[in-house]
Amino acid sequence: MSGGHDLGGLSGLGPIAPEPESSEPVFHAEWEKRVFALTMASGSLRRWNLDESRHARERQHPADYLRNSYYENWLAGLETLLVEKELLSVKELATGASQGEVSDSGAVPLQANDVPQILSRGGPVDMVIEDAPCFTPGDRVRVCSQDPRAHTRAPVYVRGRIGFIKEHHGAHVFADKHARGQREGRHLYSVAFSSSELWTSSENGSAEFKVMVDLWEPYLERA
Repeated sequence: MSGGHDLGGLSGLGPIAPEPESSEPVFHAEWEKRVFALTMASGSLRRWNLDESRHARERQHPADYLRNSYYENWLAGLETLLVEKELLSVKELATGASQGEVSDSGAVPLQANDVPQILSRGGPVDMVIEDAPCFTPGDRVRVCSQDPRAHTRAPVYVRGRIGFIKEHHGAHVFADKHARGQREGRHLYSVAFSSSELWTSSENGSAEFKVMVDLWEPYLERA
């Protein structure tokens, strides 16, 4: 799905000027800590997965996504999921007052003492699948150019472009399906693109360089 969340690498956006990591704080304001904590605590209920969470943020109107700061987009996505999973109502979000208890048998609330262990553990996404990989290192491939209507991790700026398989990472959870609640594995590759394949000479500068993008097999076709 194309939108305000997928503008990186496109023409006309200018250079990226990130804050130096030595001076950039983890959180820029107290409320950002609260949004992060709310997202973690709500996610621990296991009513959605990471890709569903990303897709919820992406489904905002592009103008809202671009206007919002990073954690404002997190909050918008969390509110969407809480309503869709019937953990909160639209009225409760608007008023800040509970309209009744939500029945969620089996859900164990996240405890503060468990947070460090959960954050350090993460969630493995590698899988074992029966299908053999279609590509091997050195194969010339083109990224499919269609624009999916749902979540995808194939960025717009590489669609339709030709590159070479650099490395096969094995099978991993396929984000496009996972965002719809389906846990399926697909082969994942690092694909190398030349800068001149992705951008014009005026955008690219004088020096040629390689760009590596990790892409799942369904995004690719032989070139």
